[in-house]
Amino acid sequence: MRDDDRAVGRDGAMRDSETDRPASGIVGGAGANVHHDSAKLHVTGRARFIDDLPEPPDLLHAALVTSPHAHARILGIDAGAALALPGVAAVISAADIPGLNDVAPIFSDEPLLAVDTADYAGQMVAAVAADSLAVARQAVKRVAVRYEPLTPILSIEAALEAKSYVSAPLLLVRGDPDRALAAAPHRLNGRLETGGQDHFYLEGQIAMALPRDDGSMLVLSSTQHPTEVQHGVAHLLGLPFAAVTVEVRRMGGGFGGKESQATHIAGVAALLAARTGRPVKLRLARDDDMIVTGKRHDFLIDWQVGFDDAGHMLGLDIRLATRGGNVADLTSSVLTRAVCHVDNCCYLPDVRISGFPCRTNTVSNTAFRGFGGPQGMIGTEVILEQIARHTGLSIEQVRANNLYGDAPRDVTPYGQPVEDNIIEPLLAKLAQDAALDARRAAIDAFNRTSPVIRKGLAVFPLKFGISFNMPTLNQGGALVNVYTDGSVHLNHGGTEMGQGLFVKVAQVVAEVFQIELDRIQISATSTDKVPNTSATAASAGSDLNGMAALEAASEIRRRMAEVAAPELGVAADAVRFFGGRVIGGETSLSFAEVAKLAWLKRVSLSATGFYRTPKIHWDQASLTGSPFFYFAYGAAASEVAIDTLTGEYRVLRTDIIHDCGRSLNPRIDRGQVEGAFVQGMGWLTTEELWWDKEGRLRTHAPSTYKIPGSRDVPGDFRVHILSDTPNREPTIFRSKAVGEPPLMLGIAVWLALRDAVASLADHRLTVSLDAPATPERVLGAVDEIRARMVAQPAARELAPAK
Repeated sequence: MRDDDRAVGRDGAMRDSETDRPASGIVGGAGANVHHDSAKLHVTGRARFIDDLPEPPDLLHAALVTSPHAHARILGIDAGAALALPGVAAVISAADIPGLNDVAPIFSDEPLLAVDTADYAGQMVAAVAADSLAVARQAVKRVAVRYEPLTPILSIEAALEAKSYVSAPLLLVRGDPDRALAAAPHRLNGRLETGGQDHFYLEGQIAMALPRDDGSMLVLSSTQHPTEVQHGVAHLLGLPFAAVTVEVRRMGGGFGGKESQATHIAGVAALLAARTGRPVKLRLARDDDMIVTGKRHDFLIDWQVGFDDAGHMLGLDIRLATRGGNVADLTSSVLTRAVCHVDNCCYLPDVRISGFPCRTNTVSNTAFRGFGGPQGMIGTEVILEQIARHTGLSIEQVRANNLYGDAPRDVTPYGQPVEDNIIEPLLAKLAQDAALDARRAAIDAFNRTSPVIRKGLAVFPLKFGISFNMPTLNQGGALVNVYTDGSVHLNHGGTEMGQGLFVKVAQVVAEVFQIELDRIQISATSTDKVPNTSATAASAGSDLNGMAALEAASEIRRRMAEVAAPELGVAADAVRFFGGRVIGGETSLSFAEVAKLAWLKRVSLSATGFYRTPKIHWDQASLTGSPFFYFAYGAAASEVAIDTLTGEYRVLRTDIIHDCGRSLNPRIDRGQVEGAFVQGMGWLTTEELWWDKEGRLRTHAPSTYKIPGSRDVPGDFRVHILSDTPNREPTIFRSKAVGEPPLMLGIAVWLALRDAVASLADHRLTVSLDAPATPERVLGAVDEIRARMVAQPAARELAPAK
């Protein structure tokens, strides 16, 4: 780029006029391919997580007493035998909580420890602290709890019948769907069930609580939401928020499972620490973690759709019912986001979307990467497939006929204009780069001569809204300190769970100061440095915390420019920061020299930054507004092969094109795209949660719960990040979020499995295949479609009579 293509910003930094990114004179600034800040520590095993920290000499270990019943009245708790065991320091139940026994993140009446009833198998009833974990676990077996079993509600269908909900049902209506359905030339209805998913983070839930001599509490927590843990612990202990400090340097994965659920673990540790006056660590074993904590919400989706001969959807009535579990937790918000993603990339002119947050006697489901978005959009993909089978058109043509476009086909059902739509060119690029037409022809030819192995190919496009649905949460804070040797200390409200947030925000600060990345010291997230933070969730970590750090660093740079200007003989607005130097005219000083000079002149080198997302607004009552600052886009094509005799399958190839705006770190973003895709694929294929008829989770270890392994990853895996699509909104250096959106691209694998099965009927019938598509389910779908072909050899998908 020539110098005359650049513009000078208000802060005096030279900027690329197109992107608002400073013209970098350093190696590790924004947009650079640098490693994760802890990459070497991770691969060498030297990264310290909470369980790796040196243990205080008087540390107690905690263990949980949980309910064996899905629903039961608690008649009494006798801890005498447990307390008599040598090494046991305390046993607590709900009666021992000094403050408020409520850890609800949104509503209320969500007890940490069960009070009168146990409402799911695995619910925490009591907790033990002992000198060793072995003794604590032994003591748990000695706590006698008397129960009176009650009849549980275990399924979504049962909850719907009983009208058992954790919060009020949702209803979003645009236009007149009943009229549109009645007038439509064709109508179809359908049902889809999607399963849940365990987070299966490498580091399980853990917290260490350390009581201080002034009555305050320090909590080291593996949490995505330090402020929520702070509030929860304060409520439980009856303390002001300021008396509880929560700190987290890194997590070994989170995926949403450590957003609200981490409060439960930290709360138990803090209660026992307060009770004994000694530090307490609670670390859940994998089995306990999977039984005690919430999962991705499973959904039951029912619909009726009306359409014309070209496959245009004219009217849609769709019901989303989800298993919320025993308490509300985050279910209302998850369901809201699901409702807001039913459209995905399709314009829905007359639509009714109803949502039912079902209360069941199973563990309370919670946040999970995508937060309802995947469940909201997957049903629409089946509807498009269903329409294609009925009309005889290709799925690609039906999808193209329903995509968002120019006005008036550019407004979502909830009223937000789609102003940054790039899905059509994205799909066109994918079709060309992945040679989809040629591969489709080759797959059809293969299937015509293959009696056992069938191949499938499917495309999935993505439009995912970025921001929290609740506008209040869209805020971030940062603290930046510059020292007199030119080194920088960085702290902000985001948390690091392996996704690369810390290094991205550090790159932003390095870019602002034009210093090398190794001059910036990244520090643990702590509620006593940046208060009142939002969760690191909703894919908004870089957007919020990066912008806050930008503001803080820019303020310090402004002060430093004013200090340097007289020394350089120029006005402050003519001072430039570039390549580690502070430049004015033909003269320059090092960044460290100016930092020292600022101290000598008594100018502060510390600043806080704050950012709140603009433009967004939302009315939860009517489910209307503009809840998202922008949309992230992507598209994936997956090719699979199935064995029609066993239901086993392989993912042969996947091509992904993803929109990261002007990426802050393409290397990190690529890793996020690859990992999210595989996790989404796992949700829809191998990861099956199964409860028995008593409501006990039976898939609670790697032996029975199968996350994708290295051999499940597509053998040919091609990922391309768009490099020419800066965000049209003024995000941090015009980047886009990448944490959650690519997970939904895994839907392409599930659709490809359906396509392979559909080839048995020459793509004339809709496949009956729920998610996850385990080999057993795939084999069942094969058998089912063959039986239908025998019964209706020339049939297409039939529409019900009007």
